[in-house]
Amino acid sequence: MLALLLAAGSLGLNNFAASIALGLSGIDRAARVRIACVFGLFEAAMPVVGLLIGREISHSLGSAAHIVGGLLLIAVGAQMTVVAARSGDETPAEVADAGTGRLLLLAAALSIDNLVVGFALGAYRVPVALGVAVIAVVSVGLSLVGLELGARLGAKVERRSALASGIVLIAVGVAILTQ
Repeated sequence: MLALLLAAGSLGLNNFAASIALGLSGIDRAARVRIACVFGLFEAAMPVVGLLIGREISHSLGSAAHIVGGLLLIAVGAQMTVVAARSGDETPAEVADAGTGRLLLLAAALSIDNLVVGFALGAYRVPVALGVAVIAVVSVGLSLVGLELGARLGAKVERRSALASGIVLIAVGVAILTQ
């Protein structure tokens, strides 16, 4: 359960970072709720595929499944950390006003790493419904917090949350490796 909560928090930090950028544009309350719900929906839907695939593959991998899952999380976390350190992981604030299509594209891009995380959690045998629920709730919550804080905190926190997201994924991968 701890691994699931840490992974959900780490994945939610990506949305938190993007939400800060979107919040900087001064969007209204209805747009904040819509953005948070779309982010949460994608964050929850993407790992379902990964969880289901992870379960099937974990049976064939046997006792090595947790090693593969942990290494995948470490790799995703390391990639996220490097990208955040190099570029600041900025997301254009104009997405908030650009319509549903661009919002869906942003949500999909933010949640694509959840396929790999879902595989890792499936290999760790996390129940699908529990994984989806925890990831969705954490994602929506962190998105709402990020949108609210966006106008107050600025770009420095956005970059730090993206770095923290990668670091937490690495830590979750290490925790899974060491069980």
